[in-house]
Amino acid sequence: MNLAQIESNLQQLVSSLNNESFIYDLLLAYGHPKASITRLQHGGLNLSKAIGEVAWKKKVFFKSVQDEDIHEVIAGIKENDLRIKHDPRFIVVTDFKTLLAIDRRTFHTLDIPITEIAKHFDFFLPWAGMEKAQRQSENPADVKAAERMAKLYDEIKKDNITSTHEEVHNLNVFLSRLLFCFFAEDTDIFEKAQFTTAIESHTQEDGSDLSVYLEGLFDVMNTDYDKRRNLSAYQEAFPYVNGGLFKNKHRAPIFTRRSRQILIESGKLDWSAINPDIFGSMIQAVITPEHREGLGMHYTSVPNIMKVIGPLFLDELQEELEISKNTPKKLNALLNRIWSIKIFDPACGSGNFLIIAYKELRRLEMKIFKIINSLALSNISLGNFYGIELDDFAHEVAILSLWLAEHQMNQEFFKEFGRTKPALPLKETGNIIRGNATQIDWQTVCPKKGRDEIYILGNPPYLGTRNQKKEHKDDVSFVLGHIQNYKTLDYIACWFYKASNYILGYNSSYAFVTTNSISQGDQVSVTWNTVLLNWKLEIYFAHQSFKWENNAKSNAGVSVLIIGVRNINNRPKYLFNQGLRKIVSNINPYIVDGPNLIISRMSNSISGFPKMIKGSIPADGGHLIIDEAEFKRISKNGSLMPYLKKFIGAQEIIDKINRWCLYIPDEDAGKVSEIEFIRNRLEGVKIMRLKSTKIPTQKLAAFPHRFAENRYINKPSIVIPCVTSEQRKYIPIDFVDKGPVIYASAQAIYEAPNYIFSIVTSSIHTIWIKAVCGSLETRIRYSSSLGYNTFPFPQINNNQKQELERHMYNVLEEREKHSEKTLAQLYNPDEMPAGLREAHHQLDLAVERCYRSKPFETDEERLAYLFKLYQQMINSENKKETLFETAIKKKRK
Repeated sequence: MNLAQIESNLQQLVSSLNNESFIYDLLLAYGHPKASITRLQHGGLNLSKAIGEVAWKKKVFFKSVQDEDIHEVIAGIKENDLRIKHDPRFIVVTDFKTLLAIDRRTFHTLDIPITEIAKHFDFFLPWAGMEKAQRQSENPADVKAAERMAKLYDEIKKDNITSTHEEVHNLNVFLSRLLFCFFAEDTDIFEKAQFTTAIESHTQEDGSDLSVYLEGLFDVMNTDYDKRRNLSAYQEAFPYVNGGLFKNKHRAPIFTRRSRQILIESGKLDWSAINPDIFGSMIQAVITPEHREGLGMHYTSVPNIMKVIGPLFLDELQEELEISKNTPKKLNALLNRIWSIKIFDPACGSGNFLIIAYKELRRLEMKIFKIINSLALSNISLGNFYGIELDDFAHEVAILSLWLAEHQMNQEFFKEFGRTKPALPLKETGNIIRGNATQIDWQTVCPKKGRDEIYILGNPPYLGTRNQKKEHKDDVSFVLGHIQNYKTLDYIACWFYKASNYILGYNSSYAFVTTNSISQGDQVSVTWNTVLLNWKLEIYFAHQSFKWENNAKSNAGVSVLIIGVRNINNRPKYLFNQGLRKIVSNINPYIVDGPNLIISRMSNSISGFPKMIKGSIPADGGHLIIDEAEFKRISKNGSLMPYLKKFIGAQEIIDKINRWCLYIPDEDAGKVSEIEFIRNRLEGVKIMRLKSTKIPTQKLAAFPHRFAENRYINKPSIVIPCVTSEQRKYIPIDFVDKGPVIYASAQAIYEAPNYIFSIVTSSIHTIWIKAVCGSLETRIRYSSSLGYNTFPFPQINNNQKQELERHMYNVLEEREKHSEKTLAQLYNPDEMPAGLREAHHQLDLAVERCYRSKPFETDEERLAYLFKLYQQMINSENKKETLFETAIKKKRK
């Protein structure tokens, strides 16, 4: 549900206000499901039994009053623990004349006539999944304008074919010009309402002449004053704009009565209130139907952009200003530095990063002007801002948004100093190039000259290997095809590689937002071996993993990193975590304070742990697998039972699902075909394998009773799922008695000592796995060769092993107290039983005491310690190998 819908719902609520149903109508207006509201009104969701009160857990405590001071009533509720024991987000009290409300999270309050609730729709936005603090910074005017443009775009599309690239491009350019005119008439570039009034006054209501009219008007704006001929008075009143925006002739779309009216309504909005940095992305969403729901929530927020811009260059400039503010010579030198800086976004979208960088540099320049009492005008040129964007419309919007940002900053400059550059004519901003950033030579877009200071930044497309289309794979091959194992890389690796190559040996650095995967698993060795070890670059700042959230309802956010890279120098390096900045000695490819290690796969445990083996793979099309219902039906058949074994993988362990499989030794393959049930199942396997496109699978059709990969061991084991939720602090593992076939969605340690259970279920082990193994989508991927075998653990004595074993039994006992629950339920971080949580906590402490007596304080500290220990163990192993090789050589002599 978007803002316009909520506002409309509230207006309708007020127009037919019903005291009895008010609170229910209010909740419905923000998109709560009707079924839930019905249960609140007539069922058990209302936790208050008092007349006139509604208490919905976590949502609202509502009270209607008569003949009482509602301010005293709400104050009493606020202080009454029993009334708000169910932790409502909002307290709402009304006498149906005045409405009072308290947001218990932000402590904001509302005190309004109830008829004005639509004007204050943003107060209750958390009910619609949108937090107000973010929404206020985003500016509802941007959202409303984008929604109106979406409506206009849809209406124009109904009457105009856009099947060719040229037709699409024409419409994109037209929308950009329209946006400029709307903005211009509300920000003193044009006369107030000049554009919209002209359309309303001089075109037919049916829209039949609007296309020709607009083409003529745009042509006027592209004609210098001394070249204008035979124009009407209203045309002559429009200024010369140029700057490239109206330079080329493009046909305007055909209009109808309805589309003309929507265009006029759009023009009557207050476009002076929009933010180009946010608005550009929302306008992009106008032409992307899947982004329409929650329009305005699919963009990079300013605070997140600042996480890139700040440590990349702005923080240093601010510090230099502080140092220099009493020295005019240094301030002038700083001004000259700022004026020469180039900003380059090689995946610029609608220009968000460039716009914020431009605005921040302008504000810094203004601070300096104020200190030195300068009478100069701004010397920061849009010509120093470079971008590459593949999407045609985003490219047009980026150029437009930079113009709008320049005008807004000129207005800020005027308010501060009483002077500014004229808004028109616009200047050319030809540095936003439309093209494929992976194929273009970046030097041709943003040339490196002399001692230019260049900063590359942005949020390039991630696209893991599973999500890459053919054109993306071709791009990856073009950029990275010469690197071994390049096919394992995410699409974003192209930007890291090209940016690294661009800055080599030059006065330049870069920072990108990226998914965690580029610093996990096999991608680390492929990407960072070249960047850090071969090219001698360094990571000089990074934001450790955090949620790159937007305000879309129920959006969990993508886990991302921000990584800044430069040529090696002696300036400080910074790690950011949860808003805190820490100076570190080095940032390694895993975004940890530690040495530049590349964790490579190992066939055996570096810590001497027993072998971990991946489960078996049937490759059977499901024909060898039997669910619980079918097992109950066939288990009475005694001839089948010798060939049925429990089948256990990750899902079976975590969710307590019972499944079995047909497991038939080679020597019995002939006689079991006489059993009809088995014969039919094996025939299904055979058909499935013959249809496979893989030659080895086709060959296996001759042996339908065999698993494609058989790793069955008839011994007790510890079973670990290969994939688990990233929300869990502990990987849910379990003991399995001998007998079952372990499926390949899990891995097993057979006949493992009990203390091993404590180590692999500990949080410090999970932290290592998260850091080095990579992920499947956002979930934790457990790799034996990358995670288990590389996990550094010290040699421990028998007493320590017995202590770990004791804690293992405590964990299992706590699980047994909740035997009706699955491991998924027990290890849900929000529902984990207190006893089990404490048992794991004590187990963690015992495991970590094996490393050192002083407790670790943070996960970052744990990882830093593990990396150092890993390096020591690797060095020790290498030393042993060297000594062994030397001894062999001596023996041969």
